[in-house]
Amino acid sequence: MAELLYRIGKGAAKRAWLVIGAWIVILGVALGGFLIGFKGLSSSFDIPGTASGAVTDELAKKLPDFSGASGTVVFRTANGEPFTQEQKDAIGDVIDGTDGLSDVSGAVNPFTTEQQRADQAKQLSDGKAQLEAGRAQLDAGQAQLDAGTQQLAAAQQQLDAGRQQATAAGLPTAQLDAQQAQLDAQKAQLAAQQKTVDDGRAQLDANAEKLDRGEKLLSLSKGIRLVSEDGSTALASISFDKTRLELPEESKQAVIDHVEENPIDGVRADFSTELAQGVPQILGVGEAVGVVIAAVVLLVMLGSVIAAVLPLVTAILGVAISAVATLAFSGVVQMASVTPVLGVMLGLAVGIDYALFIINRHRKQLLHGADVRESIGLATGTAGNAVVFAGATVVIALAALNVTGIPFLGLMGTAGAIAVAVSVLIAVTLTPALLGLVGPRILTRRARARAAKREEAQQSRAARKPVKPMSTWRAIVTSIAAIAALVVIALPTLSMRVGLPDGASEPADSTTYRAYHAIEDSFGAGSNGTLLVSATLPAGLDDDQVQQRQVDIASTVADQADVVAVAPIAVSDDNRLAAFQVIPKEGPSSASTEDLVRDLRALPQIDEGITLGVAGQAASNIDISEKIVGILPLYLAVVVGLSLIIMIVVFRSFVVPLIATGGFVLSLFATYGALVAVFQWGWLGWLFGIHTTGPILSFLPVILVGILFGLAMDYQLFLSTGMREAYVHGSPARLAVMQGFRAGRSVVIAAGIIMVSVFGGFIFSESNIIRGFGFGLALGVLLDAFVVRLLLMPALMHLVGRGAWWLPRWLDRILPNVDVEGAALERQHHLDGTPVETAAPAPASASASR
Repeated sequence: MAELLYRIGKGAAKRAWLVIGAWIVILGVALGGFLIGFKGLSSSFDIPGTASGAVTDELAKKLPDFSGASGTVVFRTANGEPFTQEQKDAIGDVIDGTDGLSDVSGAVNPFTTEQQRADQAKQLSDGKAQLEAGRAQLDAGQAQLDAGTQQLAAAQQQLDAGRQQATAAGLPTAQLDAQQAQLDAQKAQLAAQQKTVDDGRAQLDANAEKLDRGEKLLSLSKGIRLVSEDGSTALASISFDKTRLELPEESKQAVIDHVEENPIDGVRADFSTELAQGVPQILGVGEAVGVVIAAVVLLVMLGSVIAAVLPLVTAILGVAISAVATLAFSGVVQMASVTPVLGVMLGLAVGIDYALFIINRHRKQLLHGADVRESIGLATGTAGNAVVFAGATVVIALAALNVTGIPFLGLMGTAGAIAVAVSVLIAVTLTPALLGLVGPRILTRRARARAAKREEAQQSRAARKPVKPMSTWRAIVTSIAAIAALVVIALPTLSMRVGLPDGASEPADSTTYRAYHAIEDSFGAGSNGTLLVSATLPAGLDDDQVQQRQVDIASTVADQADVVAVAPIAVSDDNRLAAFQVIPKEGPSSASTEDLVRDLRALPQIDEGITLGVAGQAASNIDISEKIVGILPLYLAVVVGLSLIIMIVVFRSFVVPLIATGGFVLSLFATYGALVAVFQWGWLGWLFGIHTTGPILSFLPVILVGILFGLAMDYQLFLSTGMREAYVHGSPARLAVMQGFRAGRSVVIAAGIIMVSVFGGFIFSESNIIRGFGFGLALGVLLDAFVVRLLLMPALMHLVGRGAWWLPRWLDRILPNVDVEGAALERQHHLDGTPVETAAPAPASASASR
């Protein structure tokens, strides 16, 4: 690989314009693909096979009107006064106008709905009054019947006595028989009247039961409102005939445009996240500041403007190509809005760093009097070889996200892997081409003079104070302090909660943020996290039995903790599926809402085998978060296992991989802990512009594993290879640690500062999602590079001593020889004026040249 890269680098320097033209053509092709294939980004996250997804599928079959996506338009009066009738009519017209929009299946007028609710309550009240009046009337009729029955009984008694006397006296009874017939007719008439009264009473009882059920359901749904109690806020629900995963952004935007194009005097309209969660801005002021800081670091380290500009140019070109190429496929696969952001972050950071390694190596070789093209080839074959290895590690870790089985997460990993791969290709082709064009101007006279003075000073210091191993006490104290600090920072991880963003996490000046808090203030926090509960009903139920089951189900749900209101909203035509709207006490990201979803799903069967399912935006977010967290241990195990295998092959050691991997795990969990402290607990939130605390973005911990693992292995490589080279060339183990450390620390420090600066720029994005990514990546690199790699790892290597390089002989024989540093290439193509590395300090010097 090193020899191939040497030829590529030297050839690129020789045919610079051809290489530059090729990359310009690649950029043009990517732009063409973007113009043809870009179809927009989605603000939705979804995973197939979740519990809420199963409920949605069932609703799609039997209650399709409730299976699609929905969003809310929040209307508020500007002066806080109740809506006027003119404003109500105007809002109604706007809502009615959405019916013809693409994919809109229906819209709910809040004023009409509230009027219907009031009418229903009045009907129940009137029905109850009529029922009481009917009972009174029946009671009066029953009293008359009872009196008539008593009169007929008395008459019958008299008639029976008369018949007895007539029979005893031998008198005829014809007259008595006629009276008996007349009495029997009166009894029959009275019995018929009694049946009428009984039937009326039975009907009243049935109506009373129905009224009681209706009154019970109305009482359970009392907390559900579409118009606030003060009459100043109204919620209009817009339903779509497609699920949120299938719904195009254009359809949601059409609703927003329609409302905004029809303004109402004195009324402000805002939109929920289901409608208006925006695509985050990829680049902003903070990102630009991060790039400027990186430029300053490059200028300080490389000593000239030309040298400092080249990594920025190549990184920006790589980001442009990878970003537009990725977005070109948005018409083929659904792409979440944060997908290109990850590629931009990584492309900028690793693109600058990878070019820096090659340019820095090339400059130092020129300072030793090397030929320009030969130096470019050798720098590409040595430092470029390490770049390819480091980039491949990051690519593999990110591409491994596809094994999680979560489509949008795998796509994010793929986008990031593409960005890193493009950065590597540009580093080993375009960077040598640009260096060839620049030629010796990469070093100014002033830079040469400063470098000469610096080298002379270093040699003088080395003569006066040769490299010595660190003291054992220093190694012990450093190890204990570093581990203790990382563990303390990691402790908040034990309290980590994960979730997906809601309106509360949107920018404070966004319409979604205003809508979220307007709903919370006027209707309660739980109205932002409405749950959709489905219930499977037994076969053969009539309408009254279905209503009774609705009461039973609603009562059971209402009895759960943190339920504010429950309302039946639909029953399928076959009476086998019922749907309910449930308002929790707190918002969609709260712990109580998560517990409520789990409790509802865990309920035993109600009555005759009725089972409940839970769907809705809040439940779906919970399901997605739980599934992502569930795959985190597996993914971490895969990455850690990969880390151990790769480093055993590279460093031919068991202990070094264990130290490196253990340090990575410590820095990873410390990063998690800091995320919890800042984003979930709110510590120092003001410093990072965090106005609302909440759970950590559910897929952020998984993404951090892949990215930080790759970057950690980069820094480990830059330090450990120098240590190993010094050791195998005869230096004592503990001395080799310090030689390799001093050789590689400058490049690790510079690379770490650049990455922290680039990632840190994203912390000040308006989007909480991007802010979390920026914070996690910046802090992760900071902890891993400066605490683990520069403090903890050398200290532990010193304490282990020779044992750090132990490897069984049988394994040493079968392992391939991975010359990551390109030492063999350097010996074969040694430069004039630069001695071949034959002594222990020489390999360390070679490492330093990177």
